[in-house]
Order: sequence, then C-alpha cells, then structure tokens
Amino acid sequence: MTPHRIVTAPDLAPPVGFAHAVVAAPGSTVHLGGQTAQDSTGAIVGTSMAAQFDQAAGNVVLALEAAGSRAEHLVSFIIYVTDVAAYKAALPELGPLWRKHFGRHYPAVALLGVTQLFDDEALIELVATAVIPAAEGAPDDRAG
Repeated sequence: MTPHRIVTAPDLAPPVGFAHAVVAAPGSTVHLGGQTAQDSTGAIVGTSMAAQFDQAAGNVVLALEAAGSRAEHLVSFIIYVTDVAAYKAALPELGPLWRKHFGRHYPAVALLGVTQLFDDEALIELVATAVIPAAEGAPDDRAG
C-alpha cells in the first residue's frame, strides 16, 4: 500500500493503469535517471516491447532500492517509446509485467512517443520519481 494519497478527479474519465494525481507524503524525493533495457554490462536486451519493458522496469526497481526506496513510493512515471502502436499492441503482456515489478500501485503516468532513444536498439525508456516518506525515517525535503 502506498503511503501517498492517490487522487481520482471526479470530472475526468476513470483512470486505468495510472493515477490522475498523487499527493506525496512528506519525505525525501528520489529522481531516477531514464532506465532502458540495458543489462549490467550496458547492452540492450530483448527485441520486443514487452521484453524491453521487463528489463527496464527491473532496472527502475534496482535504482529505487539503491536509493533506499520501493515501488510503492513512486509518485510519477514517464514512459518514452519509439513506437506507440507497438506499445499499445503489447499491453496484454505489459500489464502482468507492471504487476511483477510494481504490484498494483499506479502512480501518475504519462506515455510519450519519441523518434529515437539514446541507444539505437532501445524501444522504451522509463523515468520515475519516488518519495520516501518521512514516516519511514527519510528526512522531509520540505523542512527548512
């Protein structure tokens, strides 16, 4: 269960797989750099959207853990893809992969189509922001 308040705006279409807004609990903010399907050697693994999402999402979790955070601390998530149609076609595979890495926690999410990512073989890049709650021992970034 996330310590942050998930907001569903009553005048917007119901969110599916994302939150309209997230009010972060006081704590320490973690800004993750973009995570692609790079393995520990820096090579892009997988040639399908689902395979690359699986690796990139695993990389997000590893980066969160290295920062002392967890998936339920995510408040914002941006997905960059080189082919929006391929991403949509892969949704039946992506849902279970999301739950594998992030559970049923859905932060505020945006999907953006781009012409190219830094690594030529990369199809997807994930950028995330998390807030480690002060209640879990993190200092409050907002404290003077």
